[in-house]
Amino acid sequence: MRKLVGYLWGTVFVIALWWVLALAIGSPALPTPDATWPALVDNFARIMPEFWTSLGRIALSMLIGTVLGVPAGLWIGRSRRGDQIFGPVLYVLYPVPKIVFLPVLFILFGLGGQAKVILIAIAIFFQMVVTMRDAAKNVPQGAVVSLRSLGATKGQILREVVLPASLPDLFTALRITTGTAVAVLFIAESMAGSSGLGYYIMHAWSLLEYEQMFAGIIAMAVLGVVIYEVFEILEYRLTKWRRA
Repeated sequence: MRKLVGYLWGTVFVIALWWVLALAIGSPALPTPDATWPALVDNFARIMPEFWTSLGRIALSMLIGTVLGVPAGLWIGRSRRGDQIFGPVLYVLYPVPKIVFLPVLFILFGLGGQAKVILIAIAIFFQMVVTMRDAAKNVPQGAVVSLRSLGATKGQILREVVLPASLPDLFTALRITTGTAVAVLFIAESMAGSSGLGYYIMHAWSLLEYEQMFAGIIAMAVLGVVIYEVFEILEYRLTKWRRA
């Protein structure tokens, strides 16, 4: 209930701020909320297919990046040799903006959704590796030693200590990367292709249909909120031990 109230308050605040800015600027490029709402309703049937296309791309890319990045990060964090070999590689590659690889991916995989999914997956992968590497390193050594003294194997230590202790950091990283994933998706869809919310927004912009453009922006904002809330729910269910 408290979260619902928070979302309602946040929505009212954003709409009020949007309204004030639109009236202050007085430009057709920034329509008021009451002018945008009819465009959102009238174009709902056009927006929803683009919404599901973008949601599918982000969901698939985040799944790929997480499935590959989490084990890699845990292994690097718990292996001294692995950290010595791949730690410097992360220092070099992690700061590089992954969006710069988009033209290369377009050349290799074409202008369809495959290149966009791979690009977002790459960005998610590096975020997961760095986050899980640091989380694995910060696991209390006392817990590891205690379990090892009882005869636990490396696999049991990983499953019973390292992974549960790293889950909060994992979900924090997923929530942070949600914004990054949506931003990268928008750039990728707006640069090439003919589907997705990014394409819809830029197409409306090119036709000077600003109400439709903002309707697409609202849909993309909802997309980010939905993904963020899914991770909130998963964290709440999978980390009950933190509240015990």
